[in-house]
Amino acid sequence: MFKRKRREDGNEQFYIGKGLFKIRIPFVHYKVAWPEIIQGFLLVAVALAAVPFLEESLGVSHEIAVLMVIIYSLLYMLHPTLGDCMFPGWVTSMIPLAMVWLITNFDPGVDRIHAVIAFQMLAAVLFTVLGITGLAKKLVSYIPASLRGGIIMGAGIAAIYSVVRPDTNSRMYGVEISGIVAIAVCLITMYSLWFAKAKGKSLTLKYIAKYGMLPALIVAYIVGVVLGELSIPQIQWGISALPVRELISGYTIFGIGFPEMRHFISALPMIFVTYLIAFGEFVVSETIVEDAGKIRSDEKIDYNLNRAHIIVGIRNFILSLIAPYIPLAGPTWVGGSITTYERYKQGREGMDSIHDGISSFIFAMAIAGLFLPLVTLLQPVFPIGMIVTMAVSGFACGYTAINMCKTREEQGIILATGMVIAFQDATIGLITGVALYLILFAVKKVQVNDRDSKKN
Repeated sequence: MFKRKRREDGNEQFYIGKGLFKIRIPFVHYKVAWPEIIQGFLLVAVALAAVPFLEESLGVSHEIAVLMVIIYSLLYMLHPTLGDCMFPGWVTSMIPLAMVWLITNFDPGVDRIHAVIAFQMLAAVLFTVLGITGLAKKLVSYIPASLRGGIIMGAGIAAIYSVVRPDTNSRMYGVEISGIVAIAVCLITMYSLWFAKAKGKSLTLKYIAKYGMLPALIVAYIVGVVLGELSIPQIQWGISALPVRELISGYTIFGIGFPEMRHFISALPMIFVTYLIAFGEFVVSETIVEDAGKIRSDEKIDYNLNRAHIIVGIRNFILSLIAPYIPLAGPTWVGGSITTYERYKQGREGMDSIHDGISSFIFAMAIAGLFLPLVTLLQPVFPIGMIVTMAVSGFACGYTAINMCKTREEQGIILATGMVIAFQDATIGLITGVALYLILFAVKKVQVNDRDSKKN
């Protein structure tokens, strides 16, 4: 029935239009991109890094946690299928804040699981409503930059502190050297100015840079095994266990019932914080697409903010029903998206359409968790994957927040609000930020009025 045609230069990749959605079928509307297939299988280590969080937050077994990661990853496919052109991911920077909120306010077991379900259901409603109504940009524009920056700074501080805190709860506890090595390699390959210049002259370094966090994980894995910080993998064969019945009966509304109203009320401040962090990822996505369009004029890429919001909402709603997930479903995995778009920029001969690369990458990562030999091979490096994820997110949140404001008053609000959010509570932090903004800028406005009156 369908036959893939070659896209004419300047046109959009073929699709089936259904309202806001642009449906693309594998092998019909996009092709397999083998470099992204390979990366997807290897970088499943990043997706599986959520396993420790799921075990810690919900008390699930390792097998159930892996099953939840598989379900989560399979839902990634909704994005390329419905017309989105980005690699989705977690709302990474809010994870430490969400963990503190969850562990501080709810008892282990059903109470905590209900809190995560309520949190994710609220996220689903918010993203979907904002996408349908198109209110996303308007909502954020009403919030002062200093308060937005404080929330992002708080997420960054919490992320870094979760890695380096001086106790046994530190993410780096027991893997200090391999963790530091992983962070160093990742920062060098992703942010270092001299590396950026060097890779322009070296095909080897340019090749390494394409794989995002993977080089850091490989180097840290080797160092960790040599030093005894990481165990030698015990390879198991077969397909990963899929305890679906246990997941449904013990961790979903179909087995433990619906959350109470107090769970939803408690989650409201966290939802507000989470959305502001996620909105930054939407902005990053728009920037990535714009940059690619300057280099590749042969394909029109349609990144629709409203459509992306709706798809994220759908993912969160499905997860809230069958696999409650504390990292939540977010709009963009920046590392995977940038990696794919960088290869896309090299020309049509290497990647005909961005949808080839994004879809192949997502599909490979989605099914990689099913293969037990791969999961057991990567299992020892899960803690390193989470360390790198938190450290890079904290680094990115830090410079993003600082760049949002220029005056000393705004920068002070950012730091104070961020510290309270990171070490106290999201609600108290938001109240602190609003109070500081009103006090400082009300005083500043009075001073300006006084000066004007004296001149007159």
